Amino acid sequence: MHAPHPNAFDWLLLVILTEMKNALSIDLEDYYHVTAFADQADAGDWQAKESRIEESTARLLQEFSDARCKATFFVLGWLVENKPGLVRQIGDLGHEIACHSHKHRLVYEMTPAEFREDTRCAKDLLEQASGKPVVGYRAPSFSIAEKSLWAFEILLELGFTFDSSIFPVRHPNYGMPTAPRFPFLVSTPRGTIVEFPMPTLALGRTRSPIGGGAYLRLLPYWYTRWGIGFINSQEERPVCVYLHPWELDAEQPRMRGKFTAQIRHYMGLRGTPAKLHKLLADFEFGTLGSLVAECQGLQTELSVSA
Repeated sequence: MHAPHPNAFDWLLLVILTEMKNALSIDLEDYYHVTAFADQADAGDWQAKESRIEESTARLLQEFSDARCKATFFVLGWLVENKPGLVRQIGDLGHEIACHSHKHRLVYEMTPAEFREDTRCAKDLLEQASGKPVVGYRAPSFSIAEKSLWAFEILLELGFTFDSSIFPVRHPNYGMPTAPRFPFLVSTPRGTIVEFPMPTLALGRTRSPIGGGAYLRLLPYWYTRWGIGFINSQEERPVCVYLHPWELDAEQPRMRGKFTAQIRHYMGLRGTPAKLHKLLADFEFGTLGSLVAECQGLQTELSVSA
């Protein structure tokens, strides 16, 4: 499959064929929580940092309100302890609250016992703040990979019913390049859990990430729009777009780090609000939980041994 620049007729055809609702997800974390700058902002120092998450989240919530759509917010437990009003506001507006760990630690850098405690703590805090069961999980930096598949059984043990941590691409820091591109079941000794992977295009033998984070910021919008439309209409599958509040904040304080981290984190920030606005106008979005509930006949594509 090739991805030429579509002309107006191509895009109109995709719009006509596309009546599918996609998922909109937000990884609710501040700029100093990101893995790329973890060596510059230890969790013990987070409270001393200038927080900008409330202003950025307010912009997101206004966009969603204007577009009359709901999103899934994958929230850090740490934020419940430090910004409880923000989490309650999101839930009160009808958005789905899901878990993004407690302190943004990579899953594959924790022991199973550490992961269980980190996730349990975050889930408890989120449920207390929202007053609703929290059944969705996303690992920080998509860190459920081949070496941390044991995490799925723990998620089931803790009461989660779906996960959105797998990025089916090859990447230096994350990814499972042989994983399915579309929602599937993960089988564990404790039962099955639905996995809703991050969106990709199949370009020949290569998978190209699309529709979220740095890929949304760095790729031209016409390509993102065409790609999501192609997956919806030609492959007849929904996608899960993802974003962070700090990606709408071009004036955020600059963190020190590797050149590659600087590029990934800061390039394209000024254009993100406009791209998000266009996405909300061009596609219909809902919560990830609602899409998972509509998934029928999923196949078990991944099995995890005890």
